Amino acid sequence: MSASFNTLALSFDGAIARIWLDRPELRNAFDDVVIRELSEAFSQAGAANDVRVIVLGGNGPAFCAGANLNWMRRAAGFTHEQNLADAGGLAEMLRTIHESPKPVIARVQGDVYAGGMGLVAACDVAVSVDTASYCLSEVKIGLIPATISPYVLRAMGTRAAQRYFLSAERFSAAEAHRIGFVHEVVTADALDAKVAEIAKAFTGASPAAVRACKQLIADVAGRQIDDALIAKTVQGIADIRASEEGREGVQAFLQKRKPSWLAG
Repeated sequence: MSASFNTLALSFDGAIARIWLDRPELRNAFDDVVIRELSEAFSQAGAANDVRVIVLGGNGPAFCAGANLNWMRRAAGFTHEQNLADAGGLAEMLRTIHESPKPVIARVQGDVYAGGMGLVAACDVAVSVDTASYCLSEVKIGLIPATISPYVLRAMGTRAAQRYFLSAERFSAAEAHRIGFVHEVVTADALDAKVAEIAKAFTGASPAAVRACKQLIADVAGRQIDDALIAKTVQGIADIRASEEGREGVQAFLQKRKPSWLAG
């Protein structure tokens, strides 16, 4: 099962959906078409009942080099209203990735620049080759990483952002790992094995619980621990315990058998 796109490829392999940025000659830089197709691909993969995990990768030497130059040339002549609409499309695409009901793994096989940093940060997990370089390059050309900032700040933290947002320095995969932007750094020949290992962990989990955990993180992160938050977490555990998969998972554990989502 697969779907057809012009700038990327989407394929389904059992519980895993794979989305490949597929313009290597342009270093997978994005424009309005790529943004629209990424939104559609993630919507399709997120809605597929059999899919438990989505892997986002890139073909060619770069994972994503940010904005396509031709798109930037067109945008240079935009009115303020056109710029708002343009940025809004990018923001919605990133939110579609971030709010996917299925966990998303970024398979980073090459360099990541500017808006590409937003793609990686919007994913739940990032696995990088050790040769990849990272850069928030916007200030070099008089811009700021505004639209991607909610995701990148969550991924690398405020302190690291104060350096790399403002300096536009390139940094290594090892540094990306040190500041928490990526979870794993591996050699190129170990990349697919590490992605498969993490994907297997996701596919072994209750799909409903994974969805609920993604929402839990969004609800709790950065919030003050007050009565309202405590009440929300109490409600969350009560709801999941009473759910079909919650009951099945606990019974399977007590009966020392596989739960229904692993059966077959």
